[in-house]
Amino acid sequence: MSTNHRKSTNNPADKSVAGKARTRSKVGPEQTEGGISGPKPKKVNKPKTPATVATTVETEQPLKIEEPKSDIKNMEVHHHPQLDHKPKPFKEYLLEGFMIFIAVMMGFIAENIREGIDNSEHAKQLTTQLVQDLKADTAQLNTIAIEETRIAKHNDTLINLLQQPLGKADTRRIQKLVADSHSLWLFHPSAGAIAAIKNELHLKQFSNSKIIGYFAQYEKHIELLHTDQDVNLQYQRLYLDPFLTQHFTPANMVTAFSNSPVANGQMRDLTQRDMDQLAADMVLIRIVTNNMIRDVELIKGDAKEMLQYVIKQYGLEEE
Repeated sequence: MSTNHRKSTNNPADKSVAGKARTRSKVGPEQTEGGISGPKPKKVNKPKTPATVATTVETEQPLKIEEPKSDIKNMEVHHHPQLDHKPKPFKEYLLEGFMIFIAVMMGFIAENIREGIDNSEHAKQLTTQLVQDLKADTAQLNTIAIEETRIAKHNDTLINLLQQPLGKADTRRIQKLVADSHSLWLFHPSAGAIAAIKNELHLKQFSNSKIIGYFAQYEKHIELLHTDQDVNLQYQRLYLDPFLTQHFTPANMVTAFSNSPVANGQMRDLTQRDMDQLAADMVLIRIVTNNMIRDVELIKGDAKEMLQYVIKQYGLEEE
């Protein structure tokens, strides 16, 4: 049996059948209920329906990447409810307008009251300072009046001595009186408060008062006094200085101006003509000195009247 089997395998026909069987096995025949079937039938493309086309299009579209929603889109919008406004009666509008007018008027009145209080306090401070300045001026004027009166007496005595003959003249006393006449007391007013009040004349406390008239009178007499002082100083430089430098000895000049008694009556190159000329010059100096004393008294009177008016007008206490 083995011999027949080998022979059968070497048969060419059998080889052909075996090769076909292997070929079918490589092709991958499908097994069915009846055994090995033939080649797989080809697929036939069916026409696509509208539903199929839509499904295909949807599947073929590229994927869309959703952007993150911003917070603005997520914000909630609150809508105010619309209210029905009924027109108010005319009386209510009139009452509201009247209340607004009253509020504005009260604010205006309160502001005026506050401003009035501030202005009154400021005016009181300035007038208090004015009273102090006037008192200081009065004290200074009293001193000037005393000293200028003393100088005027020296002027009169010197004029009388210079009219005597040179041989009988008391040259020692003449030298002392010349030094005493060579003097001047200047007035320096305290003008701080007056200047400050002039800058505040817009305040009703000052604009409705007579204080500006008192200032004008006071300053006019001060200016007159300063003019007389300038003239007196000019006369001393013009008449007394040459007489001192030409006829006084150095030692006697030092003692004469140091409130010490003059050592002796010696004088240099003094003639009767020099004495007569100095007597005439001293008359002019005495006139100016008397004018200064008059001006001082006028200023003192102005200061006293202004002081009384300010104290009474602004309710200040006199110290």
